[in-house]
Amino acid sequence: MRDHDYAEDYEEKKPGILREILGFLVYVAVVVGITFFIITFIGQRTYVSGSSMESTLSHGDNLIVDKITYRFASPKRYDIIVFPFRYKENTYYIKRIIGLPGETIQIQDGVIYINDEVLTESYGREVMKSSGLAEEPIVLGEDEYFVLGDNRNDSTDSRDPNVGVIHRDEIIGRAWVRIWPLDQIGVLKHQ
Repeated sequence: MRDHDYAEDYEEKKPGILREILGFLVYVAVVVGITFFIITFIGQRTYVSGSSMESTLSHGDNLIVDKITYRFASPKRYDIIVFPFRYKENTYYIKRIIGLPGETIQIQDGVIYINDEVLTESYGREVMKSSGLAEEPIVLGEDEYFVLGDNRNDSTDSRDPNVGVIHRDEIIGRAWVRIWPLDQIGVLKHQ
């Protein structure tokens, strides 16, 4: 009789275990789906590699990139944006927007000119040694942006032919929050 009682108990628990496993799998599927939605449409974590954005961002900083703002608004001057490097998969650059669509950009003797007027800004750490492509005036198209790293003499940016101007559809999003290192957690100041 004892074997019979054990068999009944086992049969009664079997559907409960299957239900729990199915419930767990549905839970995991929902979490994965929500995570995919957030990463694809709202925000994404990224890692800063290199010193081209010093002193605003440092090597090793972890950021959350806001991918939703530019669905409703245009990028602005001084926004820090993330975009893919055209010549290497899974490589992304993070730079500051300096020139906006329709503007003419030129750099002479380390000074940035926008539409023949000096740009007053405080992000560059030192006088630029190289004007690169911007030695001659660059007229931006209706969907083009000119970007620079804050560490102007150690940055591969729109002055370099491998980067050039950035098209609107290349921009993944704007750097929003620094989440690492812990002592520097906070929303990034763009302007």
